[in-house]
This record gives sequence, structure tokens and C-alpha cells, in this order.
Amino acid sequence: MNNGILIIAHAPLASALRQCVLHVFPDGAVGVAAFDVQPNVPPEETLAGATQALALLDAPRTLVLTDMFGATPCNVAQKLVDGVNTKLIAGVNLPMLLRAVTYRRESLDALVARALAGGTQGVMQVATTAPQNQVRKKNDQNNHDHQQ
Repeated sequence: MNNGILIIAHAPLASALRQCVLHVFPDGAVGVAAFDVQPNVPPEETLAGATQALALLDAPRTLVLTDMFGATPCNVAQKLVDGVNTKLIAGVNLPMLLRAVTYRRESLDALVARALAGGTQGVMQVATTAPQNQVRKKNDQNNHDHQQ
């Protein structure tokens, strides 16, 4: 059975990330839930909503992803996870989430490792100069794109 994935983030990031999953994996959103933390809502109320979102996943194991360590979404999520059937990663980004969805059949510990790798490998400086973005000459005979 697949691990559940719960995204808890400042509104509207959690829902937006889930929508990105649907864009890439149209059938992959089953077992992926989003809980948007609204501004000016007491932490107790936020915790109650996040607890309900986790329960609705109805997964034997769940990876919880939050946007930023030390912020309300992460603080709430820390109260949800038990470290055995639920694990928590702060600093979610789209490459991390897509990697987690791709490998959610693996053990929870392996899923954590895959998600962390996807998140860190997805952050890089991108070249803005030749050869990737060379201006093509008007009469160029080799009209092929070669990307690395």
C-alpha cells in the first residue's frame, strides 16, 4: 500500500503544490492531501484541522511535508508526527514532492531519503549563457537543439 503524503503550508502553498502534483500525475493525487494554514487562526484550531486532514488520508504511514522550519505549519506538524508511522520534512519544494509521489510505495524511511534527495537535487543555479541559450544564426545548417 502507498504511503500517504500530507502537505501543511502557509495558504495557498499546500493546495498549489497538490495542484502541481495533479498537473504532472493526473492520477497520482490519491493519497496526497493539502492543508493550508490560514493567517490569524489560533494554533489549536490549525492543529485540529491538520489532524483531521491526516485522518482523512487513512494511510498506514504518512510523510508530512511543511514549507518552513520554525513557522506555524511546521510547529503544528511536529505535534502530528510520531516518528514511526509518520515522518516530517520541512522545506518542501516541488521536486521534493514529485519525488515523494513517485516513490511512495517504498518504506517510509526510504521515502524520506528519496524526498530529501529530490528536494536538494532540484535546487541549482541554471546557466543563462552559451551553450544552453546560444543565439542561433539565421542561416544555421545545424538547426538542432542540444541540451545537457
